[in-house]
Amino acid sequence: MVSGASFAAMITTLLLSMVLPVAILIVFALVRRKKGVVPAWLLGAAGFFVMQVILRLPIISMLSAIPGFAVFVENFYIVYIFVLALTAALFEVVARFGVAKILQKNMNPEKGLAAGLGHGGIEAIFLIGMTYVSNLLIAVMINTGTFTEIMAAMAGTGADSSVMTQVADIRTQMITTAPSLFLLAGYERVLTMIFHAAMSLLVCYLVYKRKAVIGVLIAFLSHFAVDFISPVIQGMATPYLGNVMTESTSLAIIYTFLTIVTLASLAVIVVIMIKWKKEEKKRIEADEQTA
Repeated sequence: MVSGASFAAMITTLLLSMVLPVAILIVFALVRRKKGVVPAWLLGAAGFFVMQVILRLPIISMLSAIPGFAVFVENFYIVYIFVLALTAALFEVVARFGVAKILQKNMNPEKGLAAGLGHGGIEAIFLIGMTYVSNLLIAVMINTGTFTEIMAAMAGTGADSSVMTQVADIRTQMITTAPSLFLLAGYERVLTMIFHAAMSLLVCYLVYKRKAVIGVLIAFLSHFAVDFISPVIQGMATPYLGNVMTESTSLAIIYTFLTIVTLASLAVIVVIMIKWKKEEKKRIEADEQTA
């Protein structure tokens, strides 16, 4: 049986990954009316969706299906993580830059931040929210006995043993996974949304300042660093990198690192928003004097 604590943790993560991004959009749009928040959010979301969901992730899925891919990952884990981090940073910075260029003509701080919130929000909805909808459905099926009935029906129809093993593994993982791990996924998503908001705002601001190359480079390197360091630390708790630490130690280090990155991201958001608003106010005053 899946415990009540696990259900509570999964529901919390579902709310953080699916409801929170939309709630932030609604509040932001109401507070900053006539600032183009909603179109910018949707544009940021579209940038992520096209570059990741439509382009990058299907390519990775196809490569993963190649015979011998698992052996490659096992033998060249660092190379594998490096390529994943590199492509993630590249595809996402292209999305951020493209959105910033589209918004450039009528750019303002609110649009830049909204684009980042859309980028991070849609990622949370598609990658975590949808997963946790599935997790909750499976958990309900396990606790009501439906999952066992499905497994029995599959066995009765002569389902492949490897498929049956995978299904059984899903049931075992849902029952044995600690509630804290389900909850950490929601916490990580909040951290990630803040990071995405900061990176998109940074790119938008520097595109607005006609310093696009600097903005793209900083966002690319920052994204690559986060996406590379975290899996390396995680790999240290697996045979891939020699089991040099326990899983709990690995998680503690990873989430401390991500929390520090998020605090830095919040600082970036605050500094840029304050500076950009001051610059925008001066520009408006100068235009009024000229008119």
